[in-house]
Amino acid sequence: MIGTQIRPAGPYDEERIRRFLAGLSLHTQTLRFFSGIPSPGAGLVRALLAIDGRRDAIVAEHDGEIIGHAMSYRGGVADVEIAIVVTDEWQGRGLGRRLIGTLLRRAAVRGATTVGMDVMGENRRVLRIIRRMWPDATMKVSSGCVEVTAMIQPAAVFAEQGSVGPPLTL
Repeated sequence: MIGTQIRPAGPYDEERIRRFLAGLSLHTQTLRFFSGIPSPGAGLVRALLAIDGRRDAIVAEHDGEIIGHAMSYRGGVADVEIAIVVTDEWQGRGLGRRLIGTLLRRAAVRGATTVGMDVMGENRRVLRIIRRMWPDATMKVSSGCVEVTAMIQPAAVFAEQGSVGPPLTL
């Protein structure tokens, strides 16, 4: 992971996030967005980069290009709902876990204690990661989607900080 950096997203990332999304395989797009997105529109790009009192977004970059994106929003079934996607080339290298750890640290600092996410039932890799990270997570299957709710364990989230560098806080 040498040369990768995780940082807050911003409006200056619009063109790079558009290239990132367009470069994802149809399979990866579908696992993240539940649909293919052959031409990412301006509204989607802005939504993925929005940071405010309810939403947070971070990106992972390597050599100036975005290779991963994670976002959260407050509300819903859990304190914070999250979604993560990593470019096909970087999948399986631990980048998704780093993004999750960073995003949850940021959420925990703001008082979140529970995390939720919707995962396609066929996304076995992510479901295995969830089972390892949150063995006590509640999983409910609905229309081919697994609705996951788990406790954010601050000690574990902050302990992982050593492997990802300093926390990114607002």
